[in-house]
Amino acid sequence: MLESDRGKKEECKVEARAGQAYLEEIPLIVSQLAETCREPESFHHIGPEPIPSRKAVIDIIRRAYRLLFPGYFSPRRLDEVNLNYYLGQEAVGFFEVLSRQITLSLRHECLRYGLPCSRCQERGRQEAVHFMRRLKDLRAMLAMDVRAAYEGDPAAKSFDEIIYCYPGLFAVTVHRVAHQLHRQQTPLIPRIMTEYAHSLTGIDIHPGACIGESFFIDHGTGVVIGETTEIGRRVRLYQGVTLGALSVPRDKVDALRTQKRHPTVEDDVIVYAGATILGGRTVIGARSVIGGNVWLTESVPPDTKVFLKKPDLIFQDGRGRRVRALGGP
Repeated sequence: MLESDRGKKEECKVEARAGQAYLEEIPLIVSQLAETCREPESFHHIGPEPIPSRKAVIDIIRRAYRLLFPGYFSPRRLDEVNLNYYLGQEAVGFFEVLSRQITLSLRHECLRYGLPCSRCQERGRQEAVHFMRRLKDLRAMLAMDVRAAYEGDPAAKSFDEIIYCYPGLFAVTVHRVAHQLHRQQTPLIPRIMTEYAHSLTGIDIHPGACIGESFFIDHGTGVVIGETTEIGRRVRLYQGVTLGALSVPRDKVDALRTQKRHPTVEDDVIVYAGATILGGRTVIGARSVIGGNVWLTESVPPDTKVFLKKPDLIFQDGRGRRVRALGGP
């Protein structure tokens, strides 16, 4: 064996021993982590019952999409011959996954907070069927949302493009599913759903928000709609709109959890990009238009336009000399 080869072999032995030394530290680290789980301030879920699965909840969203928009996201072509068979298969699979996750969410609440037994498995099945009875109505509502997008956006070339491509429609679809489960007082799952849509689209809609028919979010990135927001029919929002709550001191937070904290937007309102509307007593009257970057914490009467004063704009050439200026009145 050459001297260089012998040296490399010895070097490998040294590295192997060093690696083993690092591994030997892991049992102590694990022991320390386990000990922190016994501390009262630690957050963990250690027990005999599993919590709802985020992966399974995302699967529920995908299954719901196949039921709400048959044929668009199906793995096979649908026609009049196989439609009932396909929907039957999808519906059974959807029921099994949804009822299981609702059961887990109910059981999690029961055990964690010491609630009286409510027959979680039976309730899970009941709530899953109750939700599925609403699928027909949800399809009708989403059809109006698709039409609102088409009628409100000249860039939309077809209904198919909106269903396949528009992030606003995806966020609104997930919200309508989550909102129904929220109304059924299903723990955890509605929020997991809307935060999943938020992560994909940048559109943050709390499942508690009440949104009327023919709702359209154009572009959508950065839109925030808070829990107690109420939105009427045929409302249109653009990117960066916030329908939020006023900040409160920490000692007031618990008292406000069940109070209306977010604005009401009445029918046929348009809110342009970057507008911020805050507060539970703030009402935007029907048919009003809120301009871009407006900040509102007070109500607006119906048929009102609210916009910022035109800013002073200065135009310079390549040498920094003023060419012209445009300013407000």
